[in-house]
Amino acid sequence: MSEVSRRTAFNSPLETGVRSLAILLAAFPKGYDLQKLVELDYLTVHTKDAGGPDSLHAPLPFRAGELLVRRELVERGLMLMVSRALVERSVSSEGITFSATDKASPFVGLLEAEYTLALLDRAKWTVDRFGALSAEEIRGVTRAFFEGWPSQFQPPQTPGLLS
Repeated sequence: MSEVSRRTAFNSPLETGVRSLAILLAAFPKGYDLQKLVELDYLTVHTKDAGGPDSLHAPLPFRAGELLVRRELVERGLMLMVSRALVERSVSSEGITFSATDKASPFVGLLEAEYTLALLDRAKWTVDRFGALSAEEIRGVTRAFFEGWPSQFQPPQTPGLLS
């Protein structure tokens, strides 16, 4: 599979929708707003960054940038799941929340791929560990482990060359 094909599959509404569905199933019957789902989606994919089990995806350098593009991807995936009655969107004075419907569990139960089983495991770990935190608190967690990265990926500077 080419790099473009892998990137497209990773960013497809179907994949991001299934990841959001796994997170919402782990939190059932509780729902989350879009921003919290974006943060939880990142942590579900990169559990090892947060001290959890092996991550679903490879630990690529500069993956902190994923958070910048993830919101639109997660939103598109959620809309796909809403259109299939697997996720419900609720509007209240506090905003819009998404939650799994009764159809979600039987649907996910049909998915038997090794990746999907690992996804469900990581989603449960993520919700157990971070589900009670606000999106802002979770963002603080992700920022904390991003802070040390730039020095890890920049080439060492030789004294006197830039003076």
